[in-house]
Amino acid sequence: MLNLMRKHAGSWMIKVLLGAVTVTFIFFGGLYRDQRKQKVATVNGAAISYDEYAVVLKNLQDQAHQRFGNSMSDEILKMMKLEQQALDRLINQRVLLAEAEKLDFRVSNRELADSIRKMKIFQAAGKFDNIRYERLLKRNNLNREEFEAEQKGGLLIEKLQSFISGNVKVSDLEVLEWYKWNGATVNIDYVLFEPDKYMDVNPTDKEISDYYEKHKTEYKTEIKVRTRYIYFDPADYRKNVTVTEQEIKDYYESNPEDFLNPKTVEARHILFRVSEDAKPEIVEKARKKALDVLKMAQDGKDFIELAKKYSEGPTKDKGGYLGTFKKETMVKSFADQAFNMKPGEISDLVRTQYGWHIIKVDKVNEESTTPFEKTEKTIRKRFTDERANALAGDEAQEVYDASFEGDDLIRTAKDKNLIIEETDFFTSRGPGEGVKHQDKFAEAAFDLENLEISEILDFGDLLCILQVIDKIPEKISELIDVTDEVRNDLVKEMQDQNALKDAKDYLAALKAGGPMADKSGKVEIKVNNTGLFKRSGSIPKIGYEREISETAFKLSSENRFPEDVNKGQKGYYVFRFRERKEPPAVDFEKERESIRKKLLQQKKNRVVEEWLEQVKKQNEIIIESAFLE
Repeated sequence: MLNLMRKHAGSWMIKVLLGAVTVTFIFFGGLYRDQRKQKVATVNGAAISYDEYAVVLKNLQDQAHQRFGNSMSDEILKMMKLEQQALDRLINQRVLLAEAEKLDFRVSNRELADSIRKMKIFQAAGKFDNIRYERLLKRNNLNREEFEAEQKGGLLIEKLQSFISGNVKVSDLEVLEWYKWNGATVNIDYVLFEPDKYMDVNPTDKEISDYYEKHKTEYKTEIKVRTRYIYFDPADYRKNVTVTEQEIKDYYESNPEDFLNPKTVEARHILFRVSEDAKPEIVEKARKKALDVLKMAQDGKDFIELAKKYSEGPTKDKGGYLGTFKKETMVKSFADQAFNMKPGEISDLVRTQYGWHIIKVDKVNEESTTPFEKTEKTIRKRFTDERANALAGDEAQEVYDASFEGDDLIRTAKDKNLIIEETDFFTSRGPGEGVKHQDKFAEAAFDLENLEISEILDFGDLLCILQVIDKIPEKISELIDVTDEVRNDLVKEMQDQNALKDAKDYLAALKAGGPMADKSGKVEIKVNNTGLFKRSGSIPKIGYEREISETAFKLSSENRFPEDVNKGQKGYYVFRFRERKEPPAVDFEKERESIRKKLLQQKKNRVVEEWLEQVKKQNEIIIESAFLE
């Protein structure tokens, strides 16, 4: 276990470095797992280990957090079912590799080498660097043979998927139908019946009591737990770390590429947009326009003002300013030109996939190496942090290995002069002030049985071991204790029922030939109009309501009303069809190829998924019952 911890201590760094590399085992993220959890599933007798599963799950969680950012919530994570996705991904991988082997697919050493050479993380100045490759793997405790075996497996799966979907085609008719379907717009009139506008709702005591009896299981108290815990903060171990001057110098001298500052260029440009597949006459027209501006620049006209006036790029308002950039960050033809220019020089026309460019270089920063004196503190801090982390991990492992149940954690902490803290009772929302990383802490605590000691928990900036020392189970609350809550819930239900009834009555009246009047029954009617909207977008004045959108697009001049009212986030909607428009035919040619590519990829994915589901039925797949609990 200790070796495993050390092996993955720095793996968060390789995750940032390797980006889209298909190797799953490198994304371990410093997790510490109980070795008693051996496997989560088997495919044809071959085990999928818990560690493999943890790796993929952590990767999916990180991707979700990057995608949603601050809007990420527990509800979103639950809806995404990442645990099932992780397991499915591993099972699918095993099945696909087995099928590739049955079909005798092979990946040659040359193909494998080419795929690795193309990975930017292993390149220096745009070319594969074997020293960098070896160093990155070694620094992150990755075995070259295992890495290349995983990469080879990924390439095998790619070949198999290409084989399965190789004959998939998308017809011109399919492209046109999708364009019409996706680009169509509809316009509706609507009335919203909002439940919270029904203020005159006063349930009786009996109604409240009856509602409680019917829904009493919804009024349970939450489970509460009380815990004790120990933090292992790497900052507390820094004082025990020694880093010598010689170690720092050796690292500096052995890793010169870490301190190399590549050549950069500071430049501006004027862009004349032309698409890659533009007709020759359009390309030539743009070129002539660019030549006229180039001549003005060469004759001494202010380049910044010319860019502001003529450029069609996003940096137009900045006078074409691109900032300082490395060669590999720009399109090749643009970079090749810019990096062969002197400060103040203006280029001839340069063609890229974006169009014609005129480049002016403001400054050239030649390649340089950061002196040792300026890197010494950074290297020392890196070594100190790594060793402090390792010391914290070592002590956490020793405590974990010595603690099994009962008072072991207290005794072990006392023997090692460690501070052990206790919380008050808390719910799944967390223990409150004084405890760090409350969400993760609470999640771990509620996964434990009474008196059970947790695994070593990695909270990123510190490690933790906790133990549940008492639990209060949930129970159904007495009505007297939750009367206000029950009454509020009943009022909301009654308001909802009133809104639904009025909406249904109103729709029935409209279908019978009545007008969309200003008043109807007890509530005031306000008729609104959405204007034209697409099926995949937000509905003006209503918002993103998928079911309402789907219903609206089923209506027509002959069928103006939906069969029933539609419930949205704000209440119940009654609406009628006003008009529908097809997308303009003139835009179809512009979008034809991009639509075809999108549909082709979707169709290929669907074919592979359907094929895979059939193949999986022919394999023995067993998910461990303990994992499902």
